[in-house]
Parts: sequence; C-alpha cells; structure tokens
Amino acid sequence: MELYHVLNRGVDKRIIFLDNQDYARFVHNLYASNDSSPMRHTGRMVGIGCRDRRERLVDIHGWCLMNNHFHLILTPCVERGISRFMQKVNIGYVKYFNEKYKRPGTLFQGKTKKVPIENEAHFYHILHYVHLNPLDYLKGATEWRERTVEDADAAIAYLKKYRWSSYLDYCGVKNFPSVISRDLFGEVFGDYEKELLSYLKSMTI
Repeated sequence: MELYHVLNRGVDKRIIFLDNQDYARFVHNLYASNDSSPMRHTGRMVGIGCRDRRERLVDIHGWCLMNNHFHLILTPCVERGISRFMQKVNIGYVKYFNEKYKRPGTLFQGKTKKVPIENEAHFYHILHYVHLNPLDYLKGATEWRERTVEDADAAIAYLKKYRWSSYLDYCGVKNFPSVISRDLFGEVFGDYEKELLSYLKSMTI
C-alpha cells in the first residue's frame, strides 16, 4: 500500500485561513473533491453521515489545518489519485479564497509536497506528527518537535478543543467523520487519545 504525507503552505508563508469559514470550506473541499466525478459546487458543507455513492480518489487517513499550511496523510485509490485530488482541492479553495477576499493570483507556495512514508518508524510517527501541529499555538508546548512539552495533560486538552484536524474523530468524538478513513491507524493505535497522551508524557520536562 502506498502512503504519503502531503503538505503545502501559503505563498511567502501568508495566512490562508483567516476565519472559521475558511477552515470549514477547506474541510468541505476535502470531502467534495474526493470523487472521480467532477466536483459539485452545491455550497453544502460536510455533514455527519453524509455518504453518497462515489469513487474515491484517495483514502484520507489523517489531516490538520494550520493558519498558513495544511497536512494530509493519503493513500491513492486510483491511478494518479493524489495528484487529481490535490488539484481539485487546491483549485477549489483558491477560487473561493480569491473571490471572498477580492484578490488575484497564487495562494499556495509552489507545488504541493508529497513525501512517501516508506519505513516503520515514519509510519508510527506520522499521525502523531500531523495531530500535534496545533501545539505550535500553545504556550509551553511549542517545542514539541524537539520533544519538549511542559504539561502533557494541558496539551491533550488543547488538542481536544482544536476542531481543524482529524484528532477528535480518532478519539471517537464526531467532528468531520465523513472525511477520513480510520481503519489503517485505528487498528494500530487502538485507544488513540491514551496513546497520544503517553507519547506526550515521554516529552514532559
């Protein structure tokens, strides 16, 4: 099975999500774009249990949106699935963003990066890495990439309040369940909240 960490950021590191409507629109596009058929511009946001018939381009195993970039964990379901999916997601969001904020031109910084996950260590780390990104906004946890966190319980509490990732759905809290496929990592981690808390406690100062 192919597995990739897919990411991109705003051009010149500019903010690409200015309000909750922007975040919600991008999440909506993750769902609506994941179909071999042309994207339907219904204006309808993702709803719990919204599962119509479709041929998925990718399986989305995890995701996180930050104010100036995004992270996705993807497996292609069809030939060129990731490229086709990201083209639809990016074009759709840029069109929405530029119309809303009355701006022209490029929004994302070059071509979307696609990093293959090729070994066991990377596989076991990648979902945690994606879900821990919001700790960049939490005092005492911003050094998590250097494995330094002051309070693991406070970090988990913060992540549980952050809507714009797949973390809540992995913890059994329905947030945007129609977007992701949890089978792959769900079988590996079991109780994900407990697993991530243990991981954070290993970083505690």
